[in-house]
Amino acid sequence: MATYPGKDIERAAQAACGSASDAGAPGASVPDAAAPDCAPDAGAGAFGPSAPCAGCGAAALTPAQAAAAAWDGPVAPIAAVEPESPADDAGFTAGCYLTTVDGQPVRDIIDWRWLAAEDAIAVGYIDLDGEAGEVELEREAGERWGFEFDGVLFDKVKLCRNACVFCFMRQLPEGVRPSLVLRDDDFRLSFLSGTFVTLTNLRPEDEARIIEQHISPLRVSLHASNPELRRSMIGRHAQHGLDALDRLLAAGIKAHAQIVLMPGVNDGDALRETLEWAWARPNIQNVGIVPLGFTKHQTALHESFTGPEAALGVIRTIEPFQARARTERGGPWVFAADEFYVNAFGAETPAHIPPASDYGDYEMFEDGIGIVRSYVDEFAAACESGLAARAARVLEDAGLTARFIVGEAMQPFLNAMIADSPLAGRLVPLTVGNNYFGGNVNVTGLLCGCDIAAAIKAEMGKGPATSEEEDNLPEVEQGTGSGCSDRASSAASETAQWAVSPSEDCLSELGCPPSHPGQVPAGELFLIPKVILNDDGVTLDDMTVQDIENAAGAAVCVVSCNPLDYLLEIIALADGRL
Repeated sequence: MATYPGKDIERAAQAACGSASDAGAPGASVPDAAAPDCAPDAGAGAFGPSAPCAGCGAAALTPAQAAAAAWDGPVAPIAAVEPESPADDAGFTAGCYLTTVDGQPVRDIIDWRWLAAEDAIAVGYIDLDGEAGEVELEREAGERWGFEFDGVLFDKVKLCRNACVFCFMRQLPEGVRPSLVLRDDDFRLSFLSGTFVTLTNLRPEDEARIIEQHISPLRVSLHASNPELRRSMIGRHAQHGLDALDRLLAAGIKAHAQIVLMPGVNDGDALRETLEWAWARPNIQNVGIVPLGFTKHQTALHESFTGPEAALGVIRTIEPFQARARTERGGPWVFAADEFYVNAFGAETPAHIPPASDYGDYEMFEDGIGIVRSYVDEFAAACESGLAARAARVLEDAGLTARFIVGEAMQPFLNAMIADSPLAGRLVPLTVGNNYFGGNVNVTGLLCGCDIAAAIKAEMGKGPATSEEEDNLPEVEQGTGSGCSDRASSAASETAQWAVSPSEDCLSELGCPPSHPGQVPAGELFLIPKVILNDDGVTLDDMTVQDIENAAGAAVCVVSCNPLDYLLEIIALADGRL
């Protein structure tokens, strides 16, 4: 999961803290030729606070942070400086901020790359003492400037102004951490991080910038080309986004389009019309179609393409477009998400999923397009190379069964694949239903710690698999092995690691004994794919691996999602090398 919303929320909370006004204003500018005095002081680290705020308890701002909060314009926080680089030679260090390049504001990492392309630039800065100035930097041809920034956006995230009837963020349970419900619609993140945007909030100056800096390709939420249908799906600004897309495409900007498909809404003839519209615009590089996802935390949506007939109907609808694209453009161009194939073919999915050549560089992988094909091919390669047989032998010698946590979406074909492999009986999927979100949410990447812990606990004979009992667990503080956590983390703690171990009394109330890291239950090796955790090692319901272990009463290990990698990791674990 991307971490940018959490960082922005955390910065906003710090800037809003009452201590900001007490921490001091920016110092006077120093002469242009002066270098910044960026040496850390003895009392705090580069980003370290000096004392907590007496008013709200949040960390007090450093002089640099206070000056940055008061700065009239975006500021780029420096997280690290490469030794012996031009930035290092000029005296910059972590905790300083860049404000301008050659007098132009630096709104994001795209601006930085654009403005700092020359080998001599003048950078505005705020140093650790909160003083502002400007310094000339020079570098050799091909040399890096040496700055590493904290995040990629240095101003506010551009938020969504739509009212999409299928918006997943509006379907989340109450109390989730703020970053999960921050609805961004930022063209810069589309380019940098692969998020999809509607372009409905695009201003003329944004369009001009995209064209000037050639911010391409973008990932655009298309959904429907019919103006009235698109308006009914995403709101009154729908046409603004389509018009902006047309202008950008005409100016040479390329786009990857996505369609969230809703039964009886934008499928069938409406889907054909949308694909014809996109085909007529060659700068739309490809189109990905994903099924509507819905949770139990809403009442308006209750149907998607889960049945074989409905899923197969979508596949059949796009096949003529794929055939034409293969002939005229050398590839299928339009792709159905893996869920359509799994729902249509079940255990026979590996025989029906398109070949790897269709997916090219798997550039739509994060959209759930090509994951099954990649997994199937890697698993076959592991079997053909002898890696699977080797892993099975090591597990057998160690007297272990590897229980690989997966969502229900993989169950139909994964069980069959493993049963026909050397790993039969040694690598056993532990399929976990997603009670936390409910609805039709069944992919592995959206599994939550509470459901994983309940499944492991049930597997070990220590408790029921049903999550109804989870709903009745006593509420304890976040990060203490509470099972399903639906409390929001504070903005200031958004990226914190919750490593507090629960007390034995608390765990006794939950019916699970305290676990010890590295203690593997006899005969069982529980494995969690790392896709379930974000960059901070936290699940969508704010549980760490330690929390899951405490709630399940068993040790778990985090491994890769790819067979060629996780089988090597299983071998190392079984051999005791990890």
